[in-house]
Amino acid sequence: MNKLDSLESLYQAFDGLSVEGGWHRRAPALWAEPRKNFEPFRWRYADVKPILNAAGHLVDHAMADRRNLTMTNPVEGNLYATVRSMVAAYQLIKPGETADAHRHTPNALRIILEGKGTYTVVDGTRVEMRPGDVLLTPSWAWHSHSSNGNEDCYWVDVLDVPLVHLMEGMFFERHPDKLEPDVVDADSSPIAFRWEDTLAALAAAAPPAHGMAQREAELGNPALRTVALHAQRFNAGFRSALCRTTANSIFTVIQGRGRSVVDGETIEWAMGDVIAIPAWRAYRHEADVESFMVRASDEPVMRAIGMLREEVISESV
Repeated sequence: MNKLDSLESLYQAFDGLSVEGGWHRRAPALWAEPRKNFEPFRWRYADVKPILNAAGHLVDHAMADRRNLTMTNPVEGNLYATVRSMVAAYQLIKPGETADAHRHTPNALRIILEGKGTYTVVDGTRVEMRPGDVLLTPSWAWHSHSSNGNEDCYWVDVLDVPLVHLMEGMFFERHPDKLEPDVVDADSSPIAFRWEDTLAALAAAAPPAHGMAQREAELGNPALRTVALHAQRFNAGFRSALCRTTANSIFTVIQGRGRSVVDGETIEWAMGDVIAIPAWRAYRHEADVESFMVRASDEPVMRAIGMLREEVISESV
């Protein structure tokens, strides 16, 4: 090795060793607050539904485990995630179809938009999926879907796959018999949050302290170990507080019409739309008519590692 008697010779000695001096980094490793990496974005159900319908005729379950459309955040370089820790997708199952059972380490949930007569089986328990319902698939639980009715069923999936990718904990397995044997039917189950129960919880709820909704009810405590779910209600004309949080959020519009203002940019939304609001973005909601949303967030993860911060910038009006 050459004599290390100058900075130039010192830096040359780094070459090939995969090391970097902390005093002259090519890019900073620490910054004052969360960076704006992922973009706020809205996916319009009205745009996606015709594509799903066409896929219903062109794509069968022999081509893929599930017929879904992943919502990929448009930030440059991103290939999959909707926000940093979660991914969302629109999914369609048609009458008479069955999506075979599999299991994986990512946690998953589905928010039902339209259609009746479709069921999910999770670890041997079969429950119907009805509009407005939220169904859970905890990590490593067998799950399949099937339609016994005569209506197409549409829903929004939310999974913590990007977080699992980051943690290198991905495992996936198809059921050896394709479907679980000895299935038990249930109308109520810990994996199913029924829409009528959610409405009742919202009606009984007090206004949330953060002012981001007229009424808010948490589904589960939390719903999944890595994903919290909050149902939110907004009366016509309601304008929420302006706030920000270190939690990443994915909002699904169950009913209504309005807009969200994120970092000063306006995002219009309607029934079935999905809005990604990444961490530490200032946002508020405005409702034109009575509206309902389900917010999925990584609050449990941020809370567990001591990084959950919330800030109300201005009060609701």
